[in-house]
Amino acid sequence: MAAAAMSLPPERASELRELIQRQLVKMDVHGRIREVLAETIREELAPEHQQLSTEDLIKALRQRGIVDDVMKELKFVTDVNDKERISASKPSTHFVAREPPVLKKSDGSKMVDATTMLSICDPVHLVLIKTDAFGETTLVASYFLEWRSVLAAENGITNIAVELLGVGTESKVSVGVLNIRLEMYPQLSKTLSPEITNTQFTLERQKTAEKERLFLVYAKQWWREYLQIRPTHNTRLVKIFAQDENGVNRPVCSYIRPLRAGRLLDTPRQAARFVSVLGYERAPVIGGGGGKQEQWCTLLAFICRNKGDCEDHANLLCSLLLGYGLEAFVCVGTKAKGVPHTWVMTCGTDGTITFWESLTGHRYIHRPINPDDPPLVEQPKPLYPYRTIGCVFNHQKFFGNCQPTDAVEVCVFDLHDESKWKPMSGEAIKSVCSPGAASSVPPFPPLCASAIDAAVTSNEIELQLRLLVSEHRKDLGLSTVWDDHLSYLLSPALAAYELERTTSVSAGNEEFQDAVRRAVPDGHTFKGFPIHFVYRNARRAFATCLRSPFCEEIICCRGDQVRLAVRVRVFTYPESACAVWIMFACKYRSVL
Repeated sequence: MAAAAMSLPPERASELRELIQRQLVKMDVHGRIREVLAETIREELAPEHQQLSTEDLIKALRQRGIVDDVMKELKFVTDVNDKERISASKPSTHFVAREPPVLKKSDGSKMVDATTMLSICDPVHLVLIKTDAFGETTLVASYFLEWRSVLAAENGITNIAVELLGVGTESKVSVGVLNIRLEMYPQLSKTLSPEITNTQFTLERQKTAEKERLFLVYAKQWWREYLQIRPTHNTRLVKIFAQDENGVNRPVCSYIRPLRAGRLLDTPRQAARFVSVLGYERAPVIGGGGGKQEQWCTLLAFICRNKGDCEDHANLLCSLLLGYGLEAFVCVGTKAKGVPHTWVMTCGTDGTITFWESLTGHRYIHRPINPDDPPLVEQPKPLYPYRTIGCVFNHQKFFGNCQPTDAVEVCVFDLHDESKWKPMSGEAIKSVCSPGAASSVPPFPPLCASAIDAAVTSNEIELQLRLLVSEHRKDLGLSTVWDDHLSYLLSPALAAYELERTTSVSAGNEEFQDAVRRAVPDGHTFKGFPIHFVYRNARRAFATCLRSPFCEEIICCRGDQVRLAVRVRVFTYPESACAVWIMFACKYRSVL
């Protein structure tokens, strides 16, 4: 090996040294040498001889086969066919690593170098949530952390203090300082200089700013052209930009990205059910006037809060439907009384247009009314609550409605017809909304499986409701007798209600009715009241139930041989979303 190395030119010798060094590191030869050294001093040398010669060390390494292991890993290759190799200026003997030192996608054990990591521009998204004693969540702060400063940190460790600002109307108000320690695992073999990382950040900012400027110029031109089609278009809800929770204006298309739920959700309809059981809460408004505070949450902030406005629900549902391979769009328009609203639309390959209400999971087939038909022609009666539509969009496309009227019932959704829908340039959208574009929101996080135990939670809520009912009846001077058998018989009904919400298919009602008839003797009356919640607070649910005259009549039932029943069934969905079904029932002897 020494002779071969001596005949190499300087640059080849340098390459050889680097290759051997890499192989030594890979095999942890240094560690093994240290072990042999300690062992040899301890075993083979007399206590008075603490000096170990190089020959002694090599001999010990040979005896333990370490030298042979290294030589086997580095194999000599003589390539007689390679004309460059047999030229006079270059020797024919060279070393080749058995495994090429390139990062394979399939090999997760290898570490990419600092330069490659510097090109990963996605920030770390930090979301701060406050949860009160009743389980109500509040979004406190949302921060995008630039983590790549650690690539230039000495020893691969850096400490950062970041100021967290509030959200929405408080996006300029400080909520506190977060001290963050960043450390690379495993440590990088070579760190970058701060000049390199700072230059990269500056270049990215300049590039992003230029892309956003060009998109803004394009969007203004597109809007001018849209208004030239018909001046009344300025009253239509055509939403090109929307503010996120930090008050940053982003193109609406950047809020959508195909999202796959793995094995957590099996069908598009189940996905719609999941989105519908996430809580609905409008962004808070400071002051009167009936205005609506705009706040389109990024997906992570929405999921962490477990509730949001209709735009958040529609963006998530559209992303999930795209993940299932459907052609889905978010629709921006109004519902009754001119209230702004967003919902989701899918376009079937056969031309069928389906509206999906993200707040309820309901689906509606759209059949347009033809205003040119004679008066006697029967027109379809729309079942959906939507009145007008201004634009539709997804992660790649944006269309402004330029039909004579923006009424949904007469709208034709032929998105390829530019006389009906004015498109935006796909390239322009891609420049600011594609994954990896710095102006785009970060990649969507994968959905997490529910950590809620459905059976345990159902039992807990049911026991709490029994106590609340007994206390309430005691205050009214009424005794309470529970019928456990009747309570159990209510389970199939609750399962059927959830199945119907998910699939729009009703099943199992005949068996439930038959079981109740058998459990209620002749001359007795049965009353039942099902109700649905998306939270797990028993006291809050009970207070809501009492506001219903039907439910209050059951809970406060008076009469002969009164027996009460209650059954709770919690259906869990990804994250901490859940559908809670409660059924109160009573049976008593009828008195004529």
